[in-house]
Amino acid sequence: MNKKVLILGVIIAAIMVAIFASSSTPETIDLDMSRTHGTISTSMGSPILGNPSASITIVEFGDYQCHQCYNWYHNTKPSITRDYIDTGKVNLVFLDLAFLVNDSPRAAQASYCAEDQGFYWDYHDLLYNSQEPEIDNGWANSERLKSFAFSLGLDMDLFDTCLDSGKYSERVQYNIQQAREHGVKGTPGFFIVGPDQQQQIGGAQPFSVFKQILDPMI
Repeated sequence: MNKKVLILGVIIAAIMVAIFASSSTPETIDLDMSRTHGTISTSMGSPILGNPSASITIVEFGDYQCHQCYNWYHNTKPSITRDYIDTGKVNLVFLDLAFLVNDSPRAAQASYCAEDQGFYWDYHDLLYNSQEPEIDNGWANSERLKSFAFSLGLDMDLFDTCLDSGKYSERVQYNIQQAREHGVKGTPGFFIVGPDQQQQIGGAQPFSVFKQILDPMI
């Protein structure tokens, strides 16, 4: 009888250890922590847009409430996408420089909650298509961020839990630190990274400025 009790006790102890371990271990983020472009760690940034094997990468630092980021997204990015990204010559990675008051970091976190369900770029695009002129007027508060996810058909239980928990707050802060370490003081900011060179561009520059740098690299 004592032997049975001892065995039962060992089994119960093992179960309790397993439960404690599962509840106390923080959720891990499945990212390639070795991913870099030039001197910039892009491991915490967006999924790569375009051909992952392209020899040239545009690293964009942006804020979803930034008006000049909005202008670049609508006025310059379409031409870059058409001539360079869609043709496989260049890819793009977005890193957050979410510094415009309260809603910017939360919007950046929401994009990664959408990524959990395979909708990063859809959500990214929706944010830039939904931006309103006034910063922190509520267009990117938690309620609206959740409504954007709903409009994309995301699993709302998963999305809400992710956003409310601040799951990706450290990821966003990591990207902000990358911007600071590389001297990016405003948004949008860009680095064009080729096989043996890295050039910085500040501001919502027109397509011609990017073309002048990209074409000699290709």
